[in-house]
Amino acid sequence: MNMQSGLWVVLGLCLLAATAKAGEANRETVAQGEALLWLSLVDSNKYDASWEEMSPAFKKQVNKRKWKSTVTDLRKPLGSLVSRKAKSAEYTKELPGAPEGEYVVAKFDTVFEKKPSAVETVTLVLGTDLNWRVSSYSVK
Repeated sequence: MNMQSGLWVVLGLCLLAATAKAGEANRETVAQGEALLWLSLVDSNKYDASWEEMSPAFKKQVNKRKWKSTVTDLRKPLGSLVSRKAKSAEYTKELPGAPEGEYVVAKFDTVFEKKPSAVETVTLVLGTDLNWRVSSYSVK
């Protein structure tokens, strides 16, 4: 292999690495966007609709009535949403206690009417339909 063809191989490998990195960032961006759409359902007290958008595994473990009760207990004391800002979104293939899969853990700095400093964590899993679905939600 001459110097010029070696350079093309190196450039090709750099392009592949950059494309893969962009794909990861895109995964995180898309999942974070899905988290925000889902949070808008919760913010609007559309708890049944938010449950419908959860991952199939979550829905097998938590029925709609239990979810509605849980999320009401979690969100009611916080009051209305004042603001929400994306904090981070991390892609991973391993989460403690979760089956193997592709996940994005999205965190948001959130201000509620009665809790001026909160961090919401929305964990999403990539489904077999290649759509990101919420698998867990917490507020601290």
